[in-house]
Amino acid sequence: MTKPIIHIVAGGPRNLIPDLSLFIDHPVLWAGVDHGVRTIFQAGIAPHVAVGDFDSISKEEWQQIEKKVPAIHKFRPEKDETDMELALLWAVGQTPEKIVIFGATGGRLDHFMANAFLVAAYKQKYPDIMFELIDTNNTISVWLPGMHTIEQDTAKKYVSFIPVFNEVIGLTLSGFKYPLRNHTVPLGSSLCVSNELIRQTGHFSFEKGILMMIRSMD
Repeated sequence: MTKPIIHIVAGGPRNLIPDLSLFIDHPVLWAGVDHGVRTIFQAGIAPHVAVGDFDSISKEEWQQIEKKVPAIHKFRPEKDETDMELALLWAVGQTPEKIVIFGATGGRLDHFMANAFLVAAYKQKYPDIMFELIDTNNTISVWLPGMHTIEQDTAKKYVSFIPVFNEVIGLTLSGFKYPLRNHTVPLGSSLCVSNELIRQTGHFSFEKGILMMIRSMD
């Protein structure tokens, strides 16, 4: 059986969320997190599940959710997990191939930082799942040790590598403007920020650590 792809839409700034209607014909499962359910509706998409405490939802919006969303997971505002983590817990339970998150960047920095580190932690726990956070200017993904290949993206030509939690050991970059070979990148280092691919295909590998890759527009 083919593993599903899940798109999670959180309640981040609408102007930073790509046009979700471009994905209407894609075979994905849609999950709305709190106010993100409304964003999915506005794109003309029927969400499969709604998750959160819905404390920012109006009475009319809640009635629409109850009417149009087949699976609703509603929680009390007083809880240990964030709404995003609750959505991720549901998503990984579907044994997906990939989880793409929209509306988790921009706006409140505490929300963004929490979401970024949450995704990194989930990648550690679920190494077979691909995790991405996407907004109009950036694509963020998390990688574990090994050899990886990426394709050139003319829209998001800048590629940055950020160690997460601990240093990254043995980082090698080939096909990049600024190559590296078997380099240790300390936590907090800006060494690997704003690199660029100089070939159609680039490769990166490392031996130990967790690496966040950010592909950005100018």
